[in-house]
Amino acid sequence: MPKYQHFNFLLNLFYSFLKLSLPVLALMSVARLYLYYSYGSDSSSFLELFYAFWLGVRLDASILSYILSLPVLLLFFVWLLNLKFLQKYLYGFFRLYFLLFLTFLSALTFSDLVYFSYFAEHTTLMIFGVIDDDTNALVNTAFANYNIPLALLFLSAYFVFLYFIIMKTIKKRDTLFFEFSVLKQALVFLGIIVVVALLGRGSVGLFPLAKDIPDVSADPSINKLPQTAGYAMLNSYEQYAKSKSGNYDLIKTSGYKGKINKAFEIHTQKGNINTKDLISNITYKTAKNELLEKKTPHVVVVMVESFGMPLLDYQSESFNILGRLKQHFKQDTLFTNFISSSNGTVVSLEPLLLNITARPNSTSFAQSSYLNTSFKQASAKVYKDAGYETSFVYGGDISWRNVGSFVSRQGFENVDGKAKIASSLGIDAEQNSHDWGLFDEFSYKYVEQKLLSATKPQFIFILTTNNHPPYTVPSDYKSNSLEVSQDLKEHISGNLDLAKERFKDYAYAVDMAGAFMDTLKNSTLSENTVVAITADNNTVEGIMRYDEYYTQTKRIPFYIHMPSYLKPKEPIDTSVASSHKDIFPTLYNLTLSQKEYIAIGTNLFDKNKLHCGFNDAGVIVSKEGGFKFTNAVSDEQKKCQEYYRASLAVTEYLIQSHK
Repeated sequence: MPKYQHFNFLLNLFYSFLKLSLPVLALMSVARLYLYYSYGSDSSSFLELFYAFWLGVRLDASILSYILSLPVLLLFFVWLLNLKFLQKYLYGFFRLYFLLFLTFLSALTFSDLVYFSYFAEHTTLMIFGVIDDDTNALVNTAFANYNIPLALLFLSAYFVFLYFIIMKTIKKRDTLFFEFSVLKQALVFLGIIVVVALLGRGSVGLFPLAKDIPDVSADPSINKLPQTAGYAMLNSYEQYAKSKSGNYDLIKTSGYKGKINKAFEIHTQKGNINTKDLISNITYKTAKNELLEKKTPHVVVVMVESFGMPLLDYQSESFNILGRLKQHFKQDTLFTNFISSSNGTVVSLEPLLLNITARPNSTSFAQSSYLNTSFKQASAKVYKDAGYETSFVYGGDISWRNVGSFVSRQGFENVDGKAKIASSLGIDAEQNSHDWGLFDEFSYKYVEQKLLSATKPQFIFILTTNNHPPYTVPSDYKSNSLEVSQDLKEHISGNLDLAKERFKDYAYAVDMAGAFMDTLKNSTLSENTVVAITADNNTVEGIMRYDEYYTQTKRIPFYIHMPSYLKPKEPIDTSVASSHKDIFPTLYNLTLSQKEYIAIGTNLFDKNKLHCGFNDAGVIVSKEGGFKFTNAVSDEQKKCQEYYRASLAVTEYLIQSHK
């Protein structure tokens, strides 16, 4: 055999793989086209559609590259080890290989189309209900909603067509022939491997494409087009595995299995509870307030990314980390003994929106079997029932962590992400973004416009995106002085240069919140808008040392701006221990008249309640300082510790009541 023949034989085999990929990509685009014509809208421009389909092709190519990776590596080793005797087996092997994998991929695609037609979403972990206890219901639904015999006929014809394409494409031909040296042959194979790997990643940016699929339009239906069935199923399986791992029984773990009534007694601080309807014990009603009935305020809640409080201890003229928010913290109400419910964004966001405490060692609701659950205690529902228009505003892609899908089921009428904000403001999203979304200033501007043009009371929740690695701020933003003092240097455990970059992004994020308050207070909105500002967590804790670790490490702010007519007559104790669970009970009692709500937390203005803050890492804060769960020392800490245990059991009972 000539010395080039073996190489060219393998190269032509790879060429047949490429030829096979083209019709497969075309078929996957046809499926996407079907989704567009069946479920899309006409509101998007040609350019948005082009980006959606191009992004979809990239995702399809990415999933195909994983299928191609094994054949490519096999060809490489056959060449490297000079296994010429395997040539006669390779065509048959690869025909069978691609038949199996492309059949599987096609099956996933058809399943995804069916799932989409029912849920208006790409495959989520709910599809695994077939494995659990919904098989009969799904089969009945299928026969009731689809022409199954016709569908089976179509699928049979399709798989015959797929078989025909594979057989016709993967066959011996000498289309390519190169007289390359061994070195050049090696470079060709290495180049092929690198290209396939890059296609699999789908991006040369911060994240692989499949991990961070961007929005391309303000229209949610267009944003759903790019996703490919393979990745949708993979993500669903990962979420399913997480939600099914172990036997998660928080009532048992917290020590109240078989004695849930006792948990409610401790949590509510009552000896006489309603044992027949336990949820009624955590159902409350705000007091009658004639001022609120005459003048209903807008309510805006802002969750600023990674806005930890400990860094504010170093605030000074030379280290102006607070920026424009400083004066508002002084003028208004700021709770300083407040901790995050969890250490991540989603797992802090969800408990806050659902009026519960975060559950330890649990996946987020949006990435579990609770994705499609509409929780009765959700905060947006309380405001919606009170006549408010409810909006969730996020500067990033609302597909992130399934947040958009989840919050849309929790009482939010509008779920607005990066594309919608950019479109409304008439800005170029890519030129005004960092890796996680739009710069914070644009989310605030969008909300300002929304408030000024409102014709009914607004409840708006804002989730910001700045103050996040890789710590990017707008090029035209002029930072305040951030000179790091010797004291602060001594409390930084990480790289100082990186810490300085973090401080710049932190300062920008906080300054933008201050700028938002400046604008609001200098407008007609000041006397008819309640604004609450908090954070998801204190991620700066990872690069800092703390003098009092448990008291400081999880501290975040809870700030409230109140119109003058709503300010309580009695002084507010802003040192009470608290956490995310307490935000909405406090706001309900401040902004709503005679409205019912369900909540785990307490009204922080109520001096007769036991106030404690919880973090799902087991950090508890009391009025006598923070401590780790099971390590309470004083009587007050022991009360908070038992209150925390009981609250976990009550939270789990409330969640399970939705099953």
